[in-house]
Amino acid sequence: MKSVIFVLGSLAFLAISTGCNKNTGEDDLIVPANYDDSNFERNTIIEEALRSQLSAFAKKAREGRTTGLIVDAGELAALFTSGTPSLRDITTNYYAGRVDEWIIELNKARGNIYSIECRDGEGGVIGGYLMDENGLELMQMVDKGLYGAAMFNHAVGLTEGGNITPAIVDQMVKIFGAHPDFPNTNNRLTAANPDKFLANYTARRDKNDGQGLYTQIKTAFITLQAALQAGDQFNEERDAALEDVMELWEKANAATIINYCHQTVDKLSETNLSDDQIGSGLHAYSEAVAFLHGWRTIPANHKMITDAEIELLLIKLNAPYDNDATSYKLATEAVTELPKVQQVIEDLQAIYGFTDQEIEDFKQNWVLAQGR
Repeated sequence: MKSVIFVLGSLAFLAISTGCNKNTGEDDLIVPANYDDSNFERNTIIEEALRSQLSAFAKKAREGRTTGLIVDAGELAALFTSGTPSLRDITTNYYAGRVDEWIIELNKARGNIYSIECRDGEGGVIGGYLMDENGLELMQMVDKGLYGAAMFNHAVGLTEGGNITPAIVDQMVKIFGAHPDFPNTNNRLTAANPDKFLANYTARRDKNDGQGLYTQIKTAFITLQAALQAGDQFNEERDAALEDVMELWEKANAATIINYCHQTVDKLSETNLSDDQIGSGLHAYSEAVAFLHGWRTIPANHKMITDAEIELLLIKLNAPYDNDATSYKLATEAVTELPKVQQVIEDLQAIYGFTDQEIEDFKQNWVLAQGR
């Protein structure tokens, strides 16, 4: 009768039991309080390079927010395709093709001024954000969409062979955006190795009460590593921990979509919106679209949400995967369009089984609210 024993400092307690015998023994998996970082840097050289490439790619795309500044499509394309493997190499085939398209569209929009009422150009900057002619912020599509289409997809590729090793767990932690410290914050003033990428957004959704998504995925990563280090007799625990990691990763992404849907409704519900308010609202909305869209065509056996559900949600968000977006309507026809964004929140709650309290909590950036 196996048990999983979690060790917190000098305190050990029984967390999971596969039988009724609660006495610990040689069949128990002992899970330490901390992640073993002995070989982390050596094992994650490729993932560090991929993280740096995405950061550079997003930084270059973000330059388009400055009115009059030219963002060259060739430079963006080079940042997407350079390296072995490149960012493009780890991206789903579907999304890589879309990124190629969005790079061209982003290049067309740069340097212009965007008007929500007059959309006969190629898009431009409004309220400090670069939109295409339909009001979708393409910088988010080529950045946050890759958190799923590239980074989670890379994790899927690492696990698909079935031969999971401690080195692969290190690589998954790295591409998730975390560090063995698991600081639960992106604050460089309080953490030596702050969270980045989706780990950063997972920390934002965690109330730091020991029950949140960040704490859960940290525990799952440590358990996965411990099971692998302990040997084949703990393959059942290994498989359960790996499943937990992947599901929590996806739930953190969904929680972030919900957060940005909340922001979209709040920001665009105001009357007589200024350009700054429109830009901020469409920015939040575009984040939600990107975090969602990036999961389309992730293999079905590696995610909870289906492509059909993603496609329906994108339609409700006025950003269908196979047609032009009508994002601007969220600002020009808010009375009829914003309720659909609220419906997306409800749909995601049903898909992932979030409680009403979790949906409410996802409104917050808890790292900022708690000053951690």
